[in-house]
Amino acid sequence: MREFATDPPVEERVGDALRDVGHTVATAESCTGGLVGSLLTDVPGSSDYFDRSVVTYSYDAKLTELAVPREYLDEEGAVSEPVACSMARGVRDTAGTNWGVATTGIAGPGGGSDDKPVGTVFIGVASRGAWGTQTSECTVERYEFDGSRTQIKEQIARQALEDLLDAVEAHE
Repeated sequence: MREFATDPPVEERVGDALRDVGHTVATAESCTGGLVGSLLTDVPGSSDYFDRSVVTYSYDAKLTELAVPREYLDEEGAVSEPVACSMARGVRDTAGTNWGVATTGIAGPGGGSDDKPVGTVFIGVASRGAWGTQTSECTVERYEFDGSRTQIKEQIARQALEDLLDAVEAHE
């Protein structure tokens, strides 16, 4: 199981970084079921920078709530790089925030395969640039975590916040 720095916790560091640059974030969550948003809202004053969390657990929810292309879901499956990026961009754009973060993975204990074992997740982080600047971008990282379903979900949520923090700090 992966250990994360806890002093201060990543959700506080993310909040400070977003507040410092006047940015906002929204999350699109599948395997984490709203846990990323929950961690963000554990911080007092998070309404300064946190807009919403959209839980899109099913294929249909990803399609209708975030406009994830059907082709990505059919060809790559929900647990894939293009779906994670599309989810992050979709929530960023529908919420009108500077940042979108997405999680899509396999928390287990079943559902894994040789290519995507239990604990596999794709985390997407999308940023918004000014119109016409072509500076909007999306990065996706693949991780594999171990532990119980609950432990895997927590590791994914914390990693998503670490990835967001890295992106915000690099963007400054």
